[in-house]
Amino acid sequence: MQALLLRSATDLRSALRGREISALELVAAAIAQVERINPAVGAVVVTDFERALAAAKESDERLAAGTARPLEGLPLTIKESFAVAGLPTTSGLPALKEYRPAEDAEAVARLRNAGAIVLGKTNVSRLTADLQTYNSLYGRTGNPWNLAYSPGGSSGGAAVALATGMATLELGSDLAGSIRWPAHCCGIFGLRPTSGAISTLGHVPPLPGQAEATMDEIAVAGPLARSAADLALALDVLMPSRDPASGGRGIAPAGLRVAVWLDEPFSPVDSTVAEAVRRAAQLLEGAGAKVDPSARPEFSFAECWEVFAFLCHRAVAAAMPDEMRARIVASAQGYAPEDRSHRALQARALTLDPSEQALLESRRSRLCDAWRPFFERFDVVLCPPACVGPIPHDQSPDPFARLIRVDGEPQPYFDLMHWAALASAAGLPAAVAPVMLGDDGLPRGVQILAAAGDDRKAVAVAAMLEALGAEFQPPPIIFA
Repeated sequence: MQALLLRSATDLRSALRGREISALELVAAAIAQVERINPAVGAVVVTDFERALAAAKESDERLAAGTARPLEGLPLTIKESFAVAGLPTTSGLPALKEYRPAEDAEAVARLRNAGAIVLGKTNVSRLTADLQTYNSLYGRTGNPWNLAYSPGGSSGGAAVALATGMATLELGSDLAGSIRWPAHCCGIFGLRPTSGAISTLGHVPPLPGQAEATMDEIAVAGPLARSAADLALALDVLMPSRDPASGGRGIAPAGLRVAVWLDEPFSPVDSTVAEAVRRAAQLLEGAGAKVDPSARPEFSFAECWEVFAFLCHRAVAAAMPDEMRARIVASAQGYAPEDRSHRALQARALTLDPSEQALLESRRSRLCDAWRPFFERFDVVLCPPACVGPIPHDQSPDPFARLIRVDGEPQPYFDLMHWAALASAAGLPAAVAPVMLGDDGLPRGVQILAAAGDDRKAVAVAAMLEALGAEFQPPPIIFA
């Protein structure tokens, strides 16, 4: 069963349809895996085993009758910040510990209606607003490659559940890399889709009762998986309005036009992450792709970052308590106009007047406009998912005072978001694929950006890398 649970969802789907295994057997095995491994990693924080076993019996009836739906019988977990009918949906916030929505989030409903079976929900950072996974309700989630390290956040529980075989697919969300960074840290695949492509209705934040029906437009819902084919399988359900035959299926490495964005003075990258990006480029080039390490769109990294930082901080602030938001606003007067520190950008983002907000939207439009001609010349961009690999746990109370280390040199903690901004600011799809292990024995991945709407092209390039050897490896905790 251990080997079975580490197979891709696509393979397991075939095994179910070929009656090699029943849905009930698969769900029972996944439950046993949760009970065996989860106490050590703290990834699954809410369980729904009784309903899952009942749903598995119904799936077996459909499989036997030949009426199986696209994801029939596949056990999955859901990021805790998405509404699942009858289950806690707190986003790690103690004030919401009694909140149990009556309906599934729209994306969750799509997965269920396609036959997927929800085993439970996975841990998040508080209000999905940190790059590590811990909160006062559910505690801390450990990286399955080394429990002293974080799996990333805020979809860290999701990434761990997949890496350890506790789920076959997972639904996550991503504002500043919350799918991509955990995928990179845990050695799995993830996709931040084109903005607006997958419904975020039913995600917290926004808080229950807030006027906003969905998350901010730069935040998205998207899948995490153990293979690129599984990302495509999930997209067929989550984005049914898109033509499943378009946008990358059938393309090959030969002739693929690949830009590599790596040597960036604004955001230095740890040498082990840079090695993973270069290795991915070399794999594609060896298979016939045309690789350009110097091509860049017509904007600066610094400009993209600043636009994104304003948008991101505004989105996060919408769910803040009023007193916290008021303190940040009051602090804005203390920062010089040229101060571009993370703390200063946060304060300035919360004090933009209408004319400044209009200018921000104009700046963002120019970023989007600059990407369009670039993607006429290139199919994808390879770049780091983040400037470093997995980091040790650090729950010190002031995140702005935390530090990370790039080749031993201290850098601000929130520099972790820099490379996520390239896709998030312009609403582009971005996949992450595992590439290698660093000298520390922890995963390193590559981020694959494509043009808006070309989600499946990003996934297709991840599949190329997987076929060339950049694939999921089980973490050591599996065999402990």
